[in-house]
Parts: sequence; C-alpha cells; structure tokens
Amino acid sequence: MRKFDYSFLKKGIPGNIVGTIGIISDLNAKNQIRKMQYEQAFEELRKKAIIESVIGSNEIEGIVTTEERIKDLIEGATPVTHDEKEILGYKDALNLIHTENKNLDVSRDVILMFHRMMEENVNPIEAGNFKSRDNLIMEYMPDGSRRVRFNPVKANETEQAIEQLLLAYYDARQDMEIPVLFLIPCFIVDFLCIHPFLDGNGRVSRLLTVLMLYIAGYDIGKYISVENQINEYKESYYAALEQSSDGWHDNKNDYTPFIVNFLQILYKCFKELDESFMDISLKKAKKSERVEAVLMGAVVPISKADIEGKLPDVSVKTIELVLNKMLKDEKIEKIGSYRNARYMKKR
Repeated sequence: MRKFDYSFLKKGIPGNIVGTIGIISDLNAKNQIRKMQYEQAFEELRKKAIIESVIGSNEIEGIVTTEERIKDLIEGATPVTHDEKEILGYKDALNLIHTENKNLDVSRDVILMFHRMMEENVNPIEAGNFKSRDNLIMEYMPDGSRRVRFNPVKANETEQAIEQLLLAYYDARQDMEIPVLFLIPCFIVDFLCIHPFLDGNGRVSRLLTVLMLYIAGYDIGKYISVENQINEYKESYYAALEQSSDGWHDNKNDYTPFIVNFLQILYKCFKELDESFMDISLKKAKKSERVEAVLMGAVVPISKADIEGKLPDVSVKTIELVLNKMLKDEKIEKIGSYRNARYMKKR
C-alpha cells in the first residue's frame, strides 16, 4: 500500500522555491496589517471573492450558470437545476470555512461533511460517503477519445488510505522543519490520487486547500479567489498534478511540479489582492496620492511603465514628479537605471 510520509520536505527542496515562501510570507504579513487599517476595502474584496470562488471551482468541473444567477443563489435564491444545486452546496461549504475556520480541522469527518454539503441535494445516496466502487481519472482528448490519466486507490482501501494520509499530515504540520506551504500541495496531490469520492473530488480538494491555508495563518482565500486562479491556469495546474502523481503507487512520485504550481498560484493571489486593494482604496485620492500609494503598496519593485499601466489617467509628468520627490524624501529606492529602472519602498 502507498506510504504517506512528508519527512522528505525537510530536505531536497530547491532553494529558489524556499525563497518564494519567504516572499509569500512577507506579503501575507503586510496584508494582515492592511486588513486592520482598511476594513471597508477588504469587505468589498470579500464579497467579490465568494462569487469568483463559487464560479471558478465549479466551472473547472463544467458546472456552470450565469454570474447573475450565482449572485442570486448567494443571496438566498432557491436552486432550480442540477448545476445550481451543486453550486449552492459548494457555496455553503465555502461559507462555513470562512466563518468557522477556527473551529474546523482537516479530518475524516470534515472531509465527509464538505462532500455531503456539496452533494446532498443532487446525489443523496453517495453524499458524505467514500466511494462505493472503484473509479478512474479520465482525460478527454481533442479528438473525442479518452485516456486513463490515473488509476486511484481502490474503493475498499480508501478508508485506510485517508486515515494514513491524515496521520501523516498531522505529524508533518507539527514539525517546525517542514514548511506548511510545501505540505499543503503534497497533501492535495495525495488526496486527489486517493480520489475518495465517486464525484466531487476536485471541489473538495479546493475547499481543503482554503481551509489548510486558514489553519496555516493565510486567509488570502477570503479576499481573493484561489479557485478562480486555479481555473484561469487549469492547464498548467493539471499538468503539474499529472507530473507529481507519476509513480505515486510505487512511492516514487516527485511532488516538486505541483509544489511550484501551488506557490505560483498563491503568489498570483497576493498580487491580485495588491492590485484590487489599490483599485478600491485609490478611487477618491488625488492623482499624486494615487501614484505614491501604488509605490508604497507595491510588493515587488515596479517600473514607471507599471505605474502608467495601473493609473492610465495619470500623466507621465505627474508620475515623474512623484518619483523624484519620493526619492528625495528617501521613501523609495531606485533599482537599476534608465529604461530598466524600478522602484521599491525603502526598507
């Protein structure tokens, strides 16, 4: 049987990936401070994120309806179609995570609860139960043919596999030498390789991702849709998942491709949060104040062209005046020169 052990995460991870964790951690700390200072702006982001998350996670599985209808469902409308019932179930489970994350943990009962909430109105027999028969992960090819992408754990071995997966996760997250942002994607790979349900595995995995991020101190999923980012880059997401599941049954798989993909998605979420925050917070500010806010809020060095792109209604002259003044006041530092120059808040 497959062995679940994450102790390898203490070593053998490329240094550039480790560095990405430091960047994401800094961005998270920065936004925890912002959240306290700009409550209304973050509330607007929260409302937008729940809609995008429900759309994104379900759209990946081909479960769709209009954005207007999803807004109605979120506000309490009664679902009519099969897809609407699945969408509402996902919304309810996601809301539970956002409101009760401090009281939830990744456990067998929580995993089954998420599945039951999603499926009870469309498949009451299977809802909240592990698969009753073996399943395959299929891929549909452009010519209409199918191929078996992965052969998951057998139905009669699923209960034990989930138990061993959870025990390995609990053990690893208590180990201070194992970065939690490496552990989460490894857990997701293993969960999806087990494929414990006949339907809904992908959606449950995304709910677990958001919950595990909360547990690790990252509430990014509340303000920016992690699911929407996965949906936007789903080709690379599934390619990385397939790479990281190759050799899984023989304990020879390499988690690195999926770890890298996960960190890229997470970084994009923080980048989107930064841009969305700027859009909301700068609506009523003067043009010079908006330029300064973009510079002070940038999470990575940005160029003059980047500022122009973010603030298309602000003249180049105004941007240059603000840049010169902030350099003189030592609020920012200049990296590079001439056309390659970028600017960053002074540390």
